[in-house]
Amino acid sequence: MRAFQVSDVASPPRITETPVPSPGPGEVVIEIAACGLNFADLLMAKGTYQDTPPTPFTLGMEVCGTVTALGTGVTEPALGTRVAVFGGQGGMAEAGVFPAALCREVPDAMPAEIAAGFMVAYGTSHLALTRRARLQAGETLLVMGAAGGVGLTAVEIGKAMGATVIAVARGAEKLAVAKAAGADHLIDSETEDLTAQVKALGGADVVYDPIGGALFTAALKACNREARMIVIGFASGDVPQIKANHLLVKNISVIGFYWGGYLKFHPEALTESLADLLQMYADGKLHPHVSHVVPLDQAQDALDLMSSRKSTGKVVVTP
Repeated sequence: MRAFQVSDVASPPRITETPVPSPGPGEVVIEIAACGLNFADLLMAKGTYQDTPPTPFTLGMEVCGTVTALGTGVTEPALGTRVAVFGGQGGMAEAGVFPAALCREVPDAMPAEIAAGFMVAYGTSHLALTRRARLQAGETLLVMGAAGGVGLTAVEIGKAMGATVIAVARGAEKLAVAKAAGADHLIDSETEDLTAQVKALGGADVVYDPIGGALFTAALKACNREARMIVIGFASGDVPQIKANHLLVKNISVIGFYWGGYLKFHPEALTESLADLLQMYADGKLHPHVSHVVPLDQAQDALDLMSSRKSTGKVVVTP
């Protein structure tokens, strides 16, 4: 079968021919219909992600597909079941082996391209806003990178939770995508003074930041008293240094959040969150946005779309 593999983090990943995998105890083989890409895939290809596996490995953290083989001890999901799974790697291939316990059955009404990119992006925003930031109806949520894979879901979920949402993105086209997802106010990070604009709108109670760098610093200055800033990632490549005295004066909390970490210490939190999200999707409250669906043979082009910031929402690779 074909797989998009990293053989050496010093070299670009490439399509390789590799044996179709066999499941071990507690595992299933999935014929992959679609793989949702994440910013972490870019980091993993360079060996800079916190959970980069040993080489060689296949990129692609989350997939949707059909169960075709069961390992020892597995009774569910049954053969032929359509599932989504976050495996951390192995998704950009025609088939893959994944832990059966992590597989979640996909509703018939959810297309593979949507299901493949649903778990991480929506799961990140839902758990960050509900469990970590404890966003309340009537509060103001400031979303950085609001047209990106996780940012756009934060706009949707924040709006569904009753918040006033301020979306920050680069350029009119990306801001229009955030507006369509429910944003109440729009700020162009390329041309507008973020701190001044947010203050003029009454300040931020919760900041959702997958970008870091100068935008984090600007957002901190626009926080209200007792605001919560959620650190999601550093797409800018710049990890901000926080002046603790600024937190003290306004009683501001800076909260770290790593969705994948819950797999190791509290997987039930992810399961409960996903159940809530699937119900929200079934109720028509969520409208996942996939800007590009790319064939496996053009997998590098799919990564380039994210690294060049030419995509909005999710980029999905299909074998």
